[in-house]
Amino acid sequence: MEFLQQVKHSLFTPEGLQQLIVTGGYLVLFAIVFAETGLLVGFFLPGDSLLFMAGVAAGAGHLDLFLLWLLLSLAAIIGDSVGYWVGARAGQAIYSRPDSLLFKRKHLLHTKEFYEKHGGMTIVLARFLPLVRTFAPVVAGVAQMHYRRFLFFNVFGGIGWIVSLTLLGFTLGQFAWVQHNLEKMIVGIIVLSFLPVVHQYWKMHRAHRFAPQAVPAATPAPTADPFPASAPAIAPAPLDRPRAPGA
Repeated sequence: MEFLQQVKHSLFTPEGLQQLIVTGGYLVLFAIVFAETGLLVGFFLPGDSLLFMAGVAAGAGHLDLFLLWLLLSLAAIIGDSVGYWVGARAGQAIYSRPDSLLFKRKHLLHTKEFYEKHGGMTIVLARFLPLVRTFAPVVAGVAQMHYRRFLFFNVFGGIGWIVSLTLLGFTLGQFAWVQHNLEKMIVGIIVLSFLPVVHQYWKMHRAHRFAPQAVPAATPAPTADPFPASAPAIAPAPLDRPRAPGA
């Protein structure tokens, strides 16, 4: 229990993230970004808040911003590619995988609906959506998206995600108010990043709830058989025999 509390502190508090980034450096950051985007069990890992705090650390001189962009962009791109091939090899069977401590089937199914709506752009949009970004490449692999097309969206979205959030942390981290209110900033980032996810889940829930029910076609009434088998046979009328002359 104490270990779990320590992990929670390290991953989800500004102080813990700062310590993790400074002590773990590029290797830990690379591993977390890769795991969140490439492994199904990584959906719970911090993404947006981690990148923001990495940018703050770069602004404070603990990390090199350009090296951070290079390494974490590679981690994000490689991670999504691994997720794609996991989905491509598993196929439709992955949608029937049972829930476990580190896997929630509902997240995968929600991402599948998101992919069916947005197509290839899902790979880009998912970068900024917690939970969805973990499962989006897997769904693309199951759907057999052409890998070159997937790679285009993967590279574009991965670099955009890494650069934008680390640059945001690097820039805002120069202000004294932000440095003294990092917890509020982290909470704000988490809330803002989850708002589109919650909104999308709510829309999907409403769509399923109020979807028109299919009305079964009415069975036509059986027509009466004009020649029923059980009808009594009608005997033919006897023919009159011709009378003999003089009768």
